[in-house]
Amino acid sequence: MKENKSETLTFALRVLQGMLLGVGAVLPGVSGGVLCVAFGIYKPVMEILSDPGKSFKRHLPLLAPVLAGAAAGFFGVARILSFFLEMYPNQSVCLFVGLIAGMLPSLFREAGENGRPKGCMTALCLCFAAIVLLLVSLELFSVTIIPSKRWYMFCGFCMALSVIVPGMSFSTLLMPMGLYAPFVDGLGSLNMAILVPAGIGAVLTVAALAKLVDLMMKKHYALVFHGIIGIVIGATVMTVPFGGFAGSLGSAAVNGACIAAGFAAALALDRFNSSISAVD
Repeated sequence: MKENKSETLTFALRVLQGMLLGVGAVLPGVSGGVLCVAFGIYKPVMEILSDPGKSFKRHLPLLAPVLAGAAAGFFGVARILSFFLEMYPNQSVCLFVGLIAGMLPSLFREAGENGRPKGCMTALCLCFAAIVLLLVSLELFSVTIIPSKRWYMFCGFCMALSVIVPGMSFSTLLMPMGLYAPFVDGLGSLNMAILVPAGIGAVLTVAALAKLVDLMMKKHYALVFHGIIGIVIGATVMTVPFGGFAGSLGSAAVNGACIAAGFAAALALDRFNSSISAVD
């Protein structure tokens, strides 16, 4: 009886994690790869992407409920995301900033599971500086691009990259280029003229980069993971809508509460995930 209850809880947790992955995949500043890492499924996901023939059957029982939840979260939230981004942009982003910040303790645990050799903190700091410099440069030299099939292929490339390389949020590149809103609208309306080229771009990206990233993780796990944490921290800091705290005291309090709520939710989910793993 306890075993059945544990299996049910594990299945429900995986579906919930998948839904958060789907939601996070389309929300600004959130990396699907970061959520995969925080939920402890990054390794099996990368093994499937880099060698599906060998790993698909082995990891399918673990990832099937995650994929189901991700599809529901992804397409469900895409339809209403534009509304919330337009009506409550600061609050929406603050909630997920808090969610990512609350995942940092689990990221550090994961990064140090094989020890912390020399150079880990250097890699963290260098990647933090690099991502901050990149994002600042994008803001300074932002350009508006007319969406087309080729640019939607680029959107697919960015989305796949955000899963393969934790910390890389596809919205980080698409928003300054004016591609984020039309891309999300196309996802929500299931527009094939957008979904097909984006899917092609994503598949090509996985085929080209998944094995390379997986190899780097296997050979230099601690260094790469600490570099990822640097990217996560840098991207999160640059995502915070600081302007939302410079207005009225009330709006600043609401934004702060959203960050706190996201942070608390991430910690609670991490504890729940750990308890389920302990039972297993």
